[in-house]
Amino acid sequence: MKRKDNEVIYPKDSWIVKKNEGKSYNIFDSLLPFIVNKMNTTGLMVIQHGKVIFEYGDIEELSYIASCRKSVLAMLYGKYVENGTINLNSTMKELEVDDIQGLLPIEKKATIRDLITAKSGIYHPRSNGGDSTANAPERGSKKPGEYFLYNNWDFNALGSIFEKLTGLSIFDALENDIAIPIGMEDFDKNKQEMCGDESKSIHMAYHMWFSTRDMARLGFLMLRNGNWCGKQIIPKQWIKEVLQTSTSRENMNLKMDREGDFSYGYMWWLFDNPRLHKAYDDAYTAWGYLGQYITVIPKLDLVIAHKTKHDYLRETRNYHILLDKIVEGLYLHDNFDIEEAERTELGLYDKYVGDYNSNMNKSILKISREGNILYATTETRGKYKLCLCSKHLY
Repeated sequence: MKRKDNEVIYPKDSWIVKKNEGKSYNIFDSLLPFIVNKMNTTGLMVIQHGKVIFEYGDIEELSYIASCRKSVLAMLYGKYVENGTINLNSTMKELEVDDIQGLLPIEKKATIRDLITAKSGIYHPRSNGGDSTANAPERGSKKPGEYFLYNNWDFNALGSIFEKLTGLSIFDALENDIAIPIGMEDFDKNKQEMCGDESKSIHMAYHMWFSTRDMARLGFLMLRNGNWCGKQIIPKQWIKEVLQTSTSRENMNLKMDREGDFSYGYMWWLFDNPRLHKAYDDAYTAWGYLGQYITVIPKLDLVIAHKTKHDYLRETRNYHILLDKIVEGLYLHDNFDIEEAERTELGLYDKYVGDYNSNMNKSILKISREGNILYATTETRGKYKLCLCSKHLY
């Protein structure tokens, strides 16, 4: 039985919390000890079908979202690309974009599209760290558009270009184009800040401070293809373009990225590895230093927002393990097919006993029966009880 919700639910003044509905097993009961003991999570929200199915920590606190800011800027670009204010094919030379040391002639050929895909070939010093510039080739050695480098010069210059072409500050646009229309509950424009070392570059970083529950709204806006309660906040075609692969995993410049799970779109990371659960097909994430994430998994109608508090330098390296556990559990719940039967007929239990391919890290789901109780066992989640109702096994 594959669940289908025809009604599209949006949060109003606050998120709707899904009721337990009498289910005997909740996958998050077993995950809570992992979150508490193995992670440095300060805020976590899991949204499915428009409702909160799990939350943890302080979801209202405003804190630094690190490089997730870049994905948010990609969202802001959409309106102005569609109306012609921003032409992605404009070059740095045409836009008169320069910097302290001056851009090389070959660097001035880079387009806005080259910057937004992190393939500018511009390796001028940037105003802030947190990127892969330490692995940059020699300046002038790469043509724009041919080589991926996760480079804060590109991302920061995109902020300067946005403000120059639109005549708006990033944070004014963020407030009026997204925060107000989607009802972000904790947004504070005064918390947002431009910062960086002005002796290195004139292009500053546009640091953003959000709450976990507002990060979830941003993810839900992406999940709904830029639509919010019937109003198109971000052009649908732009969402599609942002989520197209611009650099495949195999073509990443760093070995660890080539061996990782992601390709790259327009400032969003795209899940891209055959080893991953099939639920990750078309999934994507914003990703920031120390464990900031906005993850969208369309096949499960799922958004996950996760934060650690930068002030405490609380880094977590276990987010993707947690994500795999959530995805496996929800996929099992939503996709287990069984025929309609009466719960009291003990004989029907035996038909489900056996081993099943869980599609998660090539692991096996084992179902066993003890009396009139079915149990599932997986390598990642251990053993847990299943509930057999008239149509659903969960």
